[in-house]
Amino acid sequence: MEFREVVRRRRMVRRYADAPVDPAVVDRMLEHAQRAPNAGFTQGWAFLVLDTPDDVALFWESTGAGSDDHNAWLDGMRTAPVVIVPLTSKAAYLDRYAQPDKGWTDRSEDRWPVPYWFVDAGMAALLVLQTAVDEGLGACFFGIPGAHLETFREAFGVPDSHAPVGAITVGHRLPDTGPAGSPSRRARRDDVVHRGRW
Repeated sequence: MEFREVVRRRRMVRRYADAPVDPAVVDRMLEHAQRAPNAGFTQGWAFLVLDTPDDVALFWESTGAGSDDHNAWLDGMRTAPVVIVPLTSKAAYLDRYAQPDKGWTDRSEDRWPVPYWFVDAGMAALLVLQTAVDEGLGACFFGIPGAHLETFREAFGVPDSHAPVGAITVGHRLPDTGPAGSPSRRARRDDVVHRGRW
């Protein structure tokens, strides 16, 4: 698929067909994610892949969305056969930039204008989303509720050194029901680009 078509077709998919995802496709998503730009070539990310029914069910339970909870969003999202959780390590970035080739001698966070450990993990997550489209699949990035981060960590043995930046459901898309977003929302996209001055 042409890259412009991948970008045009990318949208958040919230309901999936009852079909497994080829593990080789999941591997390609992760290979592409690791090609994302990252400050200082730190590569301070990790990816938790949940691709068995038990692990996916445990994900929803541990993040406060158990099988007894029902709403249209949850009922649709729980149909995904794969959940990928991108994580990031702030310590890896602070350590990397304290090395001699970076010219800093300490691990101070004050030097960072933005927390690039989150930025880089977000770029990696986008490559997962784009690869899903290129492979003919659907995907959706969403946040893990802060109140359930500890139960998520405990359920999957995630170390304190890594923070989840969200989660991505992956699966086969159901047939389209129409274009993504309303015409008014699409029109507002023109308002975000400012040339020369704000």
